[in-house]
Amino acid sequence: MTETSTGTGKLATNILYFARILRMAGLPVGPGSVIDAVNAVEAAGIGNRTDFRATLHAVFVKKHEHDVIFDQAFELYWRHRGYVDQLLAMMGPQAERAPQESEKPPAGASRLSQALFNKEREQKQKPQVELDYRLTMSDEEILQRKDFAQMSVEEIERAKASIARLRLSRDEIATRRFVPAITGTRMDPRRSFRRSLRAGGASIELAFRTPAIRRPPIVAICDISGSMSDYTRVFLHFLHALGEARSGRVHTFLFGTRLTNVTRALRHKDVDEALASCSAHVDDWSGGTRIATSLHEFNRLWSRRVLGQGASVLLFTDGLERDGAADLAREMERLHKSCRRLIWLNPLLRYDRFEPRAQGIRAMLPHVDEFRPIHNLASIQDLVQALGASASAKATDPRDWMKRGL
Repeated sequence: MTETSTGTGKLATNILYFARILRMAGLPVGPGSVIDAVNAVEAAGIGNRTDFRATLHAVFVKKHEHDVIFDQAFELYWRHRGYVDQLLAMMGPQAERAPQESEKPPAGASRLSQALFNKEREQKQKPQVELDYRLTMSDEEILQRKDFAQMSVEEIERAKASIARLRLSRDEIATRRFVPAITGTRMDPRRSFRRSLRAGGASIELAFRTPAIRRPPIVAICDISGSMSDYTRVFLHFLHALGEARSGRVHTFLFGTRLTNVTRALRHKDVDEALASCSAHVDDWSGGTRIATSLHEFNRLWSRRVLGQGASVLLFTDGLERDGAADLAREMERLHKSCRRLIWLNPLLRYDRFEPRAQGIRAMLPHVDEFRPIHNLASIQDLVQALGASASAKATDPRDWMKRGL
């Protein structure tokens, strides 16, 4: 680029820094893309801010799910630098000015802010000396056992990153349908006779078939009331990762005072965009809770649609019901009979002295297969292992909990 067009080369340098931010935020941007972006800006010129953004977008964005990240990165980076506005001001009055009003940051803004200002934070932080003794615990071990409600913002981000890296166990069941196999439990007469015809009936080569193996769907019914707010968003990150691993065979429902199906919203490739879409679809976030009413709506409208093919249900709630316990017990019994396995995830189990004295909890316990805590990374890892087996040794029998409340 010439001296006039680049302004002593600062624009090319800022495009390079902008590409680094995109790469830190997760976009596949390499050195070749930076060179292409500089050449594209030189060829297209800078008529206004919209043209400049469109030029960089055409070079750096390769997938649709990267649009929201690029948009937020462009606004945060160039507004922070202030270089585009100064450049456009020098080029004439026809140039457009960037909006200065503050807006609510949409999905992806948090990690982009971290990518932008991470280097400044690192410079401000003092170097720390890490000592590792036999009887001490590392930061990762502490993070595994720390309650989500007690984590700082930085620790929550690290926990979300750990959830995204989880290796999910394979949960497979044999179906009633059969598929061809080299060796199997049953002989396939039709394929065997067709093979014999190839040799003129002189010999018969037996063909076999075996039951088809399929990964059953998982249905998550999540409480988003005020008492669960410290755990709901982290659990939704887990469900997003679970849906990616199971190719979309995860159905998610949120309930407070009403039931909302957010399965399509969680299928966005970008997790921040997925959670933002969930928030837009839900009107009763962090409000009251009506478990019996929400389960009744699920059993009436959605049970037959999503609980086929041996589905497992993850019920995420603390069990603190406002309505009558009789209705709750009836809806729980119907839900339990409609699925292959019902796992209740309750963050109240983080307390060692927890006792099921509430009427809602005692009405739900007889109708679940497993009763598990869900308050830290270690409990999520135990859940991952439980989903890959028919039963888990770490799961507590719900009938034992009923005895504690007497």
